Amino acid sequence: MRRILVTSALPYANGSIHLGHLVEYLQTDIWVRFQKMLGHEVHYICADDTHGTPIMLRAEKEGITPDELISRVSIEHKNDFNKFFINFDYYGSTNDQATKEIASDIYIRLKNNAKLISQKTIEQFYDPEKMLFLSDRYVRGTCPKCQSEDQYGDSCEVCGATYRPTELINPISALSGVTPIRKESDHYFFQLSDPRCLNFLEKWVLQPNRLQPEAKNKIKEWFVAGFSDWDISRDSPYFGFEIPDSPGKYFYVWLDAPIGYFGSFKNLCEKKSLDFESYVSPQKSEKEKTELIHFIGKDILYFHALFFPAILHFAGYRTPTQIYAHGFLTINGQKMSKSRGTFITANDYIRSELNPEWLRYYYFSKLNSSLQDIDLNFDELLLKVNGDLIGKFINIASRTSKFINSQFNNTLCSIVNGKLLVEIRNKEAVISQHYDNREFSKALREIMRLADNVNQFIDTEKPWKLKETNSKRLQIVCSTALEAFRLLTLYLKPVLPVTCCKIEQFLNIKSLTWDDINNRLEDGHKIENYTHLMHRADKKCIDKLESTPSSPKPKKDLSINNKKMETKNSTDIYQQNISIADFNRVKLKIARITKAEEVGGADKLLRLHLDLGENITRKVLAGIKLGYKTTDLEGKLTVMVTNLEPRKMKFGISEGMVLAASDDSGGIFLLSPDSGAEPGMEVK
Repeated sequence: MRRILVTSALPYANGSIHLGHLVEYLQTDIWVRFQKMLGHEVHYICADDTHGTPIMLRAEKEGITPDELISRVSIEHKNDFNKFFINFDYYGSTNDQATKEIASDIYIRLKNNAKLISQKTIEQFYDPEKMLFLSDRYVRGTCPKCQSEDQYGDSCEVCGATYRPTELINPISALSGVTPIRKESDHYFFQLSDPRCLNFLEKWVLQPNRLQPEAKNKIKEWFVAGFSDWDISRDSPYFGFEIPDSPGKYFYVWLDAPIGYFGSFKNLCEKKSLDFESYVSPQKSEKEKTELIHFIGKDILYFHALFFPAILHFAGYRTPTQIYAHGFLTINGQKMSKSRGTFITANDYIRSELNPEWLRYYYFSKLNSSLQDIDLNFDELLLKVNGDLIGKFINIASRTSKFINSQFNNTLCSIVNGKLLVEIRNKEAVISQHYDNREFSKALREIMRLADNVNQFIDTEKPWKLKETNSKRLQIVCSTALEAFRLLTLYLKPVLPVTCCKIEQFLNIKSLTWDDINNRLEDGHKIENYTHLMHRADKKCIDKLESTPSSPKPKKDLSINNKKMETKNSTDIYQQNISIADFNRVKLKIARITKAEEVGGADKLLRLHLDLGENITRKVLAGIKLGYKTTDLEGKLTVMVTNLEPRKMKFGISEGMVLAASDDSGGIFLLSPDSGAEPGMEVK
């Protein structure tokens, strides 16, 4: 039996849970439910991330204390998670006493034992009106590299340059609009650049299965760039924990936030009389080994794969066993945005009368073990729910149980363990492995193939005809189909906990565990009368969702120039139905890739040099890095949109778009013409 402590990244207590957040919490919840079905000892921990300047300022604006704000938001967050059946074993707050004690203990050990805390005098921007030091996000100004206006204090969204806030041209405070002044302050730093940290992290990162391949490659890039010491302190006024023996100095939120994992778990340990030290102390042997697994978004990989392991190790705590990072969510091919109508909260979804298990099922159909982004397309959600979930899975019970109810007094007969049931049971090892490896989309494809086979069995046997001709065979066929339905229910239980509970009640069986794959419904077993298990998805609910206040219905925009280039769905030129006249505006030509090169700092982009014939060349940024090596592309023919207006992106200018496709497993496939095509040919 495995002993596993599982965490999801902590949601910030300054806003609502939205559908992008739910990608992570649903992925983790499904994985944890599967592990618990296997009989492992698993503890799923999370908490609100409660500290920092934004919390303090929002509370001030609302005329309440920060404690009152985070208490109110905690209730909202917990309600949202409950509505989507996310089953934390403990959900806490980083503002609790346990987290404070552990953060202080780690700091003191790093300072006194490891000698990795240093003190430096730094110069920062200070808002004389608000009377506080300004973090990067609260300083705006002109980029010192490309002179783009209204940029943040740490990086330029136009040219991608990074810099210190004090390098901004014409800086202003985003809080008051006044020009900030420069002011010195003593800060505490964790010396990440110390050779001891570098040596430890190089070995730690390279451990097998510690990180996904894409994450490991990204970490290696950061090693090449080199590390700077990490400022772990903030000046008063600040909402957080005061640093021991340093009045007026507070732990930076990114120090105590991940420590909140341990603080919350300590509270659970006290509640359940668990041995906290056996989970958080360095693991001495395989026999004593407990696993610590973090599910996070790829945007916080730096903190979880570098800072956090380093401070834990040198403070004498155990380090994570594995870190599972995932990509972002786009909605109908676009980034989440209030102005575009794609910023949708968890509560928006529920208020629109959409079944939360539909979203669980949809995300399950999309998620895999990579860092690739996933897209929530509402038309596809309707198809998956109505066509697969209800049409293929739920339909098995509704098609066959009525005969058992009406003809055989709800009683099943002895089931012949024929080819159909043997095949379903034989897929257990494959499906189990996909679950464990977080290859959810692959698991679902296997399950739906089995559901197809069950429906084909029903179609072949035609129970509606057997009712008139062969009563004995009718009972065998329907009993066999319901046994197959039980096995499929077992496979889908981590995804559909509420519906599967209803099915257990309908089948009159105990709560399913993974070992029940070896059991069967016996001769004479009585089921309950069939009742509706799940209603079909209605387009009206989607329309209602898109018209909610926090996600206003987007205006139609048929301009091809507005398509986001970085997404993998580069074939989705338009997001709405269009006329043939609009389609004819798109000019496609054959292009040869003469050179492909990586784009520094970009996770998904490659820069393609394209030959369109007649000495016409273009450079395009394409989000296909996860599917191809640069050497695989040179000389390859592809299809390009040639009349797309050049777009200035973070990593340079892209002069068009190449067409590619993708599948649920994360594969990326560049569209290529048949042999005989030449650069410059128009695609009709």
